[in-house]
Amino acid sequence: MNKIRLLLIEENRLLRDGILAILKPHKDINIVAASGDGKNTFLKIEALKPNVVLLDLGLRNQNSLHVVELVKKDFPKAKIIVMDLSPVQADVFQYVKAGTNGFILKDASFNDFLVTIRSVAEGENVLPPPLIDFLFSQIVDHAVRVDKSKLKETVKMTTREREVIDLLSEGMSNKEIGQKMLVSAYTVKSHIHNIMEKLALHTRLEIANYSYTDDSLKKIANSVSMVGN
Repeated sequence: MNKIRLLLIEENRLLRDGILAILKPHKDINIVAASGDGKNTFLKIEALKPNVVLLDLGLRNQNSLHVVELVKKDFPKAKIIVMDLSPVQADVFQYVKAGTNGFILKDASFNDFLVTIRSVAEGENVLPPPLIDFLFSQIVDHAVRVDKSKLKETVKMTTREREVIDLLSEGMSNKEIGQKMLVSAYTVKSHIHNIMEKLALHTRLEIANYSYTDDSLKKIANSVSMVGN
């Protein structure tokens, strides 16, 4: 069994010690270092070669987003999981764009915490359910705003799909959309999947300053895993 080499960067000492305590008994996770700030992150990654970096989103002395961007640039094989109590929704999209592989809400269950670390180490991208609805909303919203006329011309959306797009753009979750449309959350998820397929295959829109190919857009739409479901 290959051990997960984990670098922990958490500013709050009590939380940092708590994370260390709950992870230590698990033999498949080797915590190579634990730090209270991100100042020496790059030196530690170069020296210790962790395959997972567990990063506090709210570092006071470092911009966590900038840390993610630099780590992904200089150490592309390193997987990054960002931790926060309740991240600002706009941050979620920015961190995903920067290459973050997973999010852990600091009120997550112990099992979700472990599942996220192990799944990311194996190559999955993991978001908790409250964040994945927002990410889909942002992707569709950007697609519509970037080239709305082209979207109408080249993509044939059903009435239901157009309704879902409108509600997504208002920031509604799958559950809220389902209640509004009087359908199940599963049906809403199916509509979103169809919408993303159509956007990926027919419009090739630039989303949030990134030119996504069919494959990369499908990755966002289909391969992001959720914990807690």
